[in-house]
This record gives sequence, C-alpha cells and structure tokens, in this order.
Amino acid sequence: MAKQKKAELDLTTEEKIKEAAIVVFTKKGYGNARTRDIAEEAGINLALLNYYFRSKEKLFEIVMAERVGKLFSVLGPLLYDETTSLDEKLDRIVDNYITMLLEHPELPIFVLSEIRNSPEQLANRLNARQHLTESVFIKQLAEKRSDISPIHFLMSLLGMTLFPFIGKPVLQPLTGGEDHYKAMMEERKKLIPKWIKLILEEG
Repeated sequence: MAKQKKAELDLTTEEKIKEAAIVVFTKKGYGNARTRDIAEEAGINLALLNYYFRSKEKLFEIVMAERVGKLFSVLGPLLYDETTSLDEKLDRIVDNYITMLLEHPELPIFVLSEIRNSPEQLANRLNARQHLTESVFIKQLAEKRSDISPIHFLMSLLGMTLFPFIGKPVLQPLTGGEDHYKAMMEERKKLIPKWIKLILEEG
C-alpha cells in the first residue's frame, strides 16, 4: 500500500514538474528558462526537481517529445488511412486538431520554439519526409490536383488550423472574449474543410 502511494506521488510530482516546465519554457524560451524557475512554478524545491530530472536539457527533451507527439498524434493515423476519402480526412483532421488545441492551447507556441531552435531535429522526430511522400493523404491530394504540389494544401490546412491558436492573445479580444473565441473555433471545424475543398475544386 505504501509503495502504491509513493508511486502515485511520484507520478503526480513528475506531471506537476512537466506542466510547470511547459509554462516556463513557453514564457521564457529554452535559453532563458532556469530549473529554479520551473521548480518555483511547480511549487517544489530545486533539489526535488533535480531528483526527477537531472538537467534542464533532459526535462526539455522529455516534455517536447510528449507535446510534439500529442500535437501530431491526431494526424498520423488519418494520413495513412486507406478506408477514408480525401474529404473525410479533411473533415477529421480539422475537427481533431481544433478539439485538441482547445484543450491544450499552449502546444503551438511550445512547438514553435522547437521549430526555431532545432528544425532538423523536429522534422526527423516527426518523420516529416515520410509523411509528405508516402502517406495516403498526400497521394489523394496529388490525384485530386496533380497540377499543384500537395504540400501547398497541407501548409494551407495547417496554417488555417494552427494560426488562430498561435495568435490567440491578439485574436481573442477581437472576437469578444474567451467564450466567443471558442465558439468561433468550433465554427472553423466546418469552415476550414469547406475552404480547402473549394480550392481543390478550382481550376
């Protein structure tokens, strides 16, 4: 019983540290963040943080891997699904992304910091080249519009989906506050696929 409680405590402490790390890394960036800042944000002492994570670099790698995995986990299975049409994929990708980003609005900014600092490492971690050459989704896009690179459509899709969350501090006040912003994001679940499908039909 005591061992179980310790295990639960360890898990809670680790998660608390990782959540605090996200806050600090997002606010200050990797270079300016200190382990002391993270410990203070987590409400623990520095020695305890060092017990769980021996260095800032190690903590960042773990947190980044988890967050990047979460951000792109909704995309992977859909990209290779041979049972769904291109239209169905577009609907599901946008719906899943916006749902996840409403639950974890800090993810885009956090991942952007990694893109800026280690673009090649991030691309390798995401298997970006494989996704852009071998996925069913990319092949379906190419078949639909062979005259335009599928990457254009993918960039447009991700841009329309992700940018409102990256620009949330500026955009939310324009929408009338948190509730109106969330309602608008829910509306975009239907609008974005429509816009992309219209582009695919042109020409």
